[in-house]
Amino acid sequence: MTRRSGGSAPHDSGKPQQDDHEPDASLDAQETRDVEDRRASSSKIVHEVVRLQGEEELARPALALCLSGLAAGLAIALSLMCELFLRSHLPDTDWAPLIYFLGYPVGYIIVIMGRLQLFTESTVTAVLPVATSPTFRNLGRLSRLWTCVLAGNLVGVTLVSALMAGEIIITHEQRLIALDILGKLELQHWTRTLTLGIPAGFIMAAIAWVLPNSRGSEFWVIFSLTYVIALGGFAHVVTGSSQATFLWLNGSIEFSEAWLEFTLPALLGNIIGGTGLFAVLAHGQMRSDLSADP
Repeated sequence: MTRRSGGSAPHDSGKPQQDDHEPDASLDAQETRDVEDRRASSSKIVHEVVRLQGEEELARPALALCLSGLAAGLAIALSLMCELFLRSHLPDTDWAPLIYFLGYPVGYIIVIMGRLQLFTESTVTAVLPVATSPTFRNLGRLSRLWTCVLAGNLVGVTLVSALMAGEIIITHEQRLIALDILGKLELQHWTRTLTLGIPAGFIMAAIAWVLPNSRGSEFWVIFSLTYVIALGGFAHVVTGSSQATFLWLNGSIEFSEAWLEFTLPALLGNIIGGTGLFAVLAHGQMRSDLSADP
């Protein structure tokens, strides 16, 4: 094959060049709107949505955060109760946990869809504003939010656990079933609890990140991801504290064991998974795009 000589530069037809970042000009108006609507689901948009949610949380008064955290703690305890109710109707078999763990997401669905303050969600939402603008003021606001929300969550689950242990909101038979369920969950060394808390924190942060794009599927996102926490036996500081507190109030474990072997290491693991891994990585992938904005 011979090479053509006298070649010239490509002919310019005079038509404007199509911008690679714009929808194809051949699309009609409705198709263009559909493209732009789907474009809104980009990582940059999700980052901004979650960051703005975090800004709203950081700006809330301390009393509002405490009350919202208390309500979330009361609601999240329903996870333990729903597991208990399902377990009471199941035989003691190897597959039974697959069924009664379906009750675990109930509290999370109420809390997250009800926009209550749950500590593990704030490990990503409230951290993104600080990662975007790391000032002492923002760090102080983050510490205030975490303290108020975590305190509210733990007080809430403790109140419900006390009502359950006193057989006020459950029967004597149901209390015994709850002890049977939780008695099979061996209290592990704090290092093991910490490592199991990391994936739980990551999953909870992932829920907060995914929800802006769920488009009507919020229920299934929350349900499926929190069900994974139950199946994996991962350590969630709030839900797990309701279980540890219930065992303590029934005399099955010591108070020091509940705190030192579960609550504190689970808290640290959730922070590492939610903030140290997810929030930092989610912000890190967007950092170049954000810095490139005019």
